[in-house]
Amino acid sequence: MDLGGWGMREGVIVLIALVALYIVIVLLRMAGLGRQSSLPLEIAPPPVNMPPLAENLPPEPPPPLEARQGEATASEEFERRRREREIFQLRTEVDALRDEVDAMRGELAALRQDMQRELAHMQAAQAVSPVYGDAVRMAAAGCEPALIAERCGIARAEAELVVALAKNQER
Repeated sequence: MDLGGWGMREGVIVLIALVALYIVIVLLRMAGLGRQSSLPLEIAPPPVNMPPLAENLPPEPPPPLEARQGEATASEEFERRRREREIFQLRTEVDALRDEVDAMRGELAALRQDMQRELAHMQAAQAVSPVYGDAVRMAAAGCEPALIAERCGIARAEAELVVALAKNQER
């Protein structure tokens, strides 16, 4: 599987680099959220065609001063709710990242198995006599014994033997 000089190994390296870049961007965004905590939270109005979401609604007005005895002030309550929303958003994003990393691990394991299979085929082909090298490659590609015998200049029985060995090595 060679795409213009790009092999499986280069593809895996590019995939790992993209994941690392994504993680760095997410960490920078998370650091930016920490710096923005001193800024007042502005709540944008909901889109015209959509019903308002609970997180886009302004905070509930604080109860009367008499009812707040022993409770936090309105600004402290607003700050607490803002932090809770922020923590929820961060947890959601971390969960999504974990799912993405798990999916990439599965893809990487599948790629690793494919590479090991290809390596085994290449090693088997290199272990064969140079006279039969082309015949082994054609057999691994699924060619018929008659075609292999004709193209490689070997007897049909030899070509059948090479095909049988190639099929045996695939298992």
